[in-house]
Formats: sequence, C-alpha cells, structure tokens
Amino acid sequence: MFAAVDLGSNSFRLHIGEPAGGRMHIVRTARDPIRLAAGLDQDNMLTEAAMKSAVRSLEGFRAILDEYTLDAVRVVATNTLRVARNAEQLLPQLERAIGYPVEVISGEEEGRLIYMGVARAIDRLEERRLVIDIGGGSTEVIAAIGPEINLVESFGIGTHPQTAAFFADGRITPQRFDAAVTEARARFEDAADLYKAQGWDAAYGSSGTMRAIAEVLSKNSIGDGSMSQASLHALRDILLELGHVDAFNMPGIKKERVPVMVGGLTVLIGVMQELGVQQLTAINAGLRLGVLSDLELRANRRDRRDAAIRACMRRFGVDSQRALRTSHIASTLYEKLEPLDARHHYLCWSAMLHEAGLSISMTGAHKHGAYIVEHADLPGFTTREQRLMSTLVLGQKGNLRKIREALDDTDVARAVLALRMAVVFMHARADNDIGGVKARMKSRFDTLRIELELPAELLDRHPTLGPWLAKEEGAWNEVGIPFHVRIA
Repeated sequence: MFAAVDLGSNSFRLHIGEPAGGRMHIVRTARDPIRLAAGLDQDNMLTEAAMKSAVRSLEGFRAILDEYTLDAVRVVATNTLRVARNAEQLLPQLERAIGYPVEVISGEEEGRLIYMGVARAIDRLEERRLVIDIGGGSTEVIAAIGPEINLVESFGIGTHPQTAAFFADGRITPQRFDAAVTEARARFEDAADLYKAQGWDAAYGSSGTMRAIAEVLSKNSIGDGSMSQASLHALRDILLELGHVDAFNMPGIKKERVPVMVGGLTVLIGVMQELGVQQLTAINAGLRLGVLSDLELRANRRDRRDAAIRACMRRFGVDSQRALRTSHIASTLYEKLEPLDARHHYLCWSAMLHEAGLSISMTGAHKHGAYIVEHADLPGFTTREQRLMSTLVLGQKGNLRKIREALDDTDVARAVLALRMAVVFMHARADNDIGGVKARMKSRFDTLRIELELPAELLDRHPTLGPWLAKEEGAWNEVGIPFHVRIA
C-alpha cells in the first residue's frame, strides 16, 4: 500500500492506494483547500500565516497516514514551493509535520507524473493523446502515445495568478475576461506549433479545475454539456451576464471554488484556442495517481530513474563500461564503510555519470559533470536528489574545500570517499584488484577519521597507486578529516 501527498498551489491532497489486478485502488483520500499560492506576497515570499497553515495541514495528513501500514510514502510539492523564495525555510517544518521528506519537483517532472496517472487510467496503448493540467500556479501540457511521452512542458500560468490579476475584486467584465484569455494565449503561443506537430486522437483535462468546469457544464446543460470550445464560451457568457463571482450559484461547484474556476476557465480557453483543441474530456486521474504508480514501479525494481541515467549517459557520450566498473567499485567500498543511511542508489547513479563532463573538458570534467547532473532534465529525480548527485560528482577529484559543508553529513562523506577511491583505483588500473582493500570511516569526539588498509602487493602491482593515495591524504587532511593508509 502506497501514499501520495500533493502540496499544490490551491489545495493539499492525499491519496492512499493499493495495487491489485493491474489497477491502483484508492482506499483513502483527503483534501485541504489551503490556497498556498494566495500566501505569496509581491516578492514571492510566503507569509507566516500561510506557512503555519501549511504545517497544520500536514500534521492532519500525518494522523491519516498513521492509520495505515504503508510500504512507501512520497510527498511532492509543485509550483508555489518552486517559486517561493523562502521555501527552504518552510520545507524542514513541513517534513517534521508529516514525517517524510518533501520533494519540490520541477514543472516537467510534475507533467510526467501527471501523465503517468492519466496513462494508468486509460487502457488504450496506441492512442495519441494530449493532456492539459491547469493547476493553481502552473499549467502542464503533455503530448504522448500510449505510455510514451513525446513532449512535456510546464507553463507559468495557473488559476491563482489569473484570478488575482484580473478578477481580484470578484467583478467579471468582457474587457477583463478577454484580457485574461489573451494573457493565457501569449503563454502558450511559442509552443503551439510543437504540440500541433505531435497530433492527437483525444485530448484530456486532468486537474481538479478541469473536472469542476466539466461538472458545471454537464449538470447545467451549458452549451452541449461537454468541454467544447462552444460550451466554454457559453459558460463565459453566463459569467459575464452575472458580472460577479458571488452571483454564480449553479450546481456542480462550491461557492468558494468559483473564483478558481473563473481563472481556470480563462487559461483553458486560451490554451485550447492556441493549440487548436476543439474538445476535451475531463478525467479523474493525474499527479497523485502518477506518484502512486511511480512508487509501485520502484517497489517492483522498475525505477524510471535508471532509464533517465542511461539516457543522460548516451547524450553526453559516457563510456558505459568504465561507468559500470566505477559504479561497482564505489558500491563495494561504500558497503565496507557501513553507512547509516540509504545513499547507495545515489552513489551508483553518480558514478555512472561521473565522466559526463569529459564531453566538455578533460581537466575540468568533474566541475562540468556536476553542473550537468544538477541541471539536466532527469525524469524521476527531484531537485534535492540531483543536487546530492552533483555534489558527489564535483567531489570525485581535486580539493574537498568545494564541498566542505556537505561532508558534515557522515554518509555523504562516506559516499564521496567511495567515489574518490573508485576513481583512484580506475586511474591506477587497479579496479579489478581491490579484494584485499579494507576501508573504515570512524567518528570519534565528533571528528571523522579515515583508515585505508591495502595489501603490499597491490602497490607493487600498481606503482602509480601510491602517489594517488598521497594526494588523497592531503585532500582529506586539508578539510580536517585525517586520512591514514596502512600497508598490510
């Protein structure tokens, strides 16, 4: 059983799901409409009140999670925490409140997870489809065939900024509505031809706002009752005739959701016009189902992050055989260091990409590689995960001052040591000869100490290993971590 928590710009939501018979059965849901995006001030700083509200919400979610025996929980945050300048201040509070790491995912990763949820719900493998998800702070548009994504983009426009910019006082006028639609069209204009070139057999709307609009159209027989451009314009005409969000009182939507619907409607009309979409189908699937599906894949050892690493290796011409050998050595040494935390996967992935920077420069490969790993679009990885791997790649050689703060985490220090030693053994061509190597990293009186034990014959067989180890001793000692080599 898995749990997905979505920290959206409009609402925080929770799904608990249990896979059975090839489907994900949702056994519990929860929603808290905290309107986090409304807590951003003009400088993109979250107010104290907004942050306290977010923490209280996750404390409530934790009480729900504690009722179940869960195999894995994943908490993802979207646009508001991507843009909030004080998000780093809030994240530790949120993690303490819910008891799990909070991952701020990129817009593109959000789009991929949304599509995983949609694809899970639609059992038509050959269908060419377009998926649009209008959230509180951003809109994700995905073009795909069956399970395979061809194009995914995240656009910085959502229900909250549209409502705040054009309908803050609740009044709805033709001038305001048309200006809001024009603003939306401008956001999608540059990408329109790319999506049109993909083509689609069907188009879907996957967000709560989409479903709310679909409910209003259907229950009130507006237009033809479907999410066609004609029906959306008929809804627009009703809103203009009423003139104010408070005057809208139709079945299908709660009063407090009407301003969100109005902002979302302007985005929806804009994106459909710009991309040439005549009709959409609202679907009750998206980000949370995608997160649950991703957790299930990981549990079944089909982690899509592995595919992302392989794709990055191909893109930057990484020698796969050298990468695999380095990864194997680093993994072996890391286990000998007896880590307390589970950083093993990140070390292996970092080792696979440690030479990605060679495509740019030989001498500065570790620096270029670190930049690539941190900023590349790696499906399945969070910003925090890529930052950790970037640190390991940067620390693979040279001085350790550049990652000194990261070494305060002893398991990061162990991972850095394992990767550096793997690189050393590769350089000295001793990578197939490390069976007798013993490595220890001890902490005494809050000070780390490294002890490396090597068989004497290893140095005899690989004469350049000695100078490499001398450099390592100097590098570690320079950052206050004693490094001792013992020859057995």
